[in-house]
Amino acid sequence: MTRPDSDEYFLKIASVVAERSTCRRHHVGAVAVKNKHILATGYNGAPSGLKDCLELGCLRDELHIPSGERQEICRGIHAEQNVIIQASLHGVSLEGSTIYATHTPCVLCAKMLVNAKIKRFVSFGKYNDDAFINLFQEAGIELDIKKRPSSRISYLD
Repeated sequence: MTRPDSDEYFLKIASVVAERSTCRRHHVGAVAVKNKHILATGYNGAPSGLKDCLELGCLRDELHIPSGERQEICRGIHAEQNVIIQASLHGVSLEGSTIYATHTPCVLCAKMLVNAKIKRFVSFGKYNDDAFINLFQEAGIELDIKKRPSSRISYLD
């Protein structure tokens, strides 16, 4: 049994967070981390307390909108947006943090992450929007694309 490094550990946690998603297209999870401590988590889904796509169906599918386009036509809030919102609700600054996410961000989320002053973004999956790359480079946000961590959980009984 080998102990996962910090990046693999937090990417696995982001994968578990993604299991809460109510999106019919992609399950995305995000974890904000600073000094190896979790600050906040977020997954993609409808605003809190409102009906979600599992209940109502996918508006984007009904309108035949491809992934990575017209993000504003969606009931859901992206995982990166939710991680920022959750941190804010609890009075936690994300400045200098690392975001671990199951997918790379759309350009709208990337703009928010720049303003949240994160320093690093780590992912293993790719969202169908590469516009974030130049934005992250200009803002000095380090981007790390890792291999997908094993879904196997190892522990001793």
